[in-house]
Amino acid sequence: MQNTPTNGAEPHTRSSRFVADKCPVEVAWQQALIDNIPYALMLALGAWIIQISVATATWSWPAALLYVAYGIVGVLWIMYFMCPYCHFYDTRLCPCGYGKLAVKLRRRQAGSEFARQFRKHIPVIVPLWFIPLLVGAYGLWRQFTWLLLILLAAFAINSFVLLPLLARMYGCAECPQKENCPWMGGCKSRHEQTDAVPHES
Repeated sequence: MQNTPTNGAEPHTRSSRFVADKCPVEVAWQQALIDNIPYALMLALGAWIIQISVATATWSWPAALLYVAYGIVGVLWIMYFMCPYCHFYDTRLCPCGYGKLAVKLRRRQAGSEFARQFRKHIPVIVPLWFIPLLVGAYGLWRQFTWLLLILLAAFAINSFVLLPLLARMYGCAECPQKENCPWMGGCKSRHEQTDAVPHES
């Protein structure tokens, strides 16, 4: 069922109207998969950096696998503690594709709490961006290799430039609740530049 009315009829709920008016195009699963590539690449590069940086072979692979597991748990953490508060919950409008997956973990929660949940739970996954850099810097100090240096550069470009840039330009730019988002607050989409849309309270 489409979230956008085709004949001018009113949607069933205020929240669905809010979402439909602001982001009428559903995200195909193929596109959602592509949008997750930078995050998956971050985990792959981070694990590789950790694997070759850890001093002992006994711990190098377990440490790399723990980092990947942390990244997967981080996704589930977001789905459980943030997605149920999002306007994209139980829709195919989420650029990451989490909206439909989160339904299987938890019921919808109060949308007015999204900003608070964002501030509270995003720090849980922030170390994912810094652990490989710290471990890799130690690896370079212990034994310099061009491979490790190139991996660190690739990780930094992907994680600190490409990933947030794509998120802001694509996923976040048209999000109907970005005004309440601690990361995107104040940014306006091309629709808002010409059309004022009331926010859900």
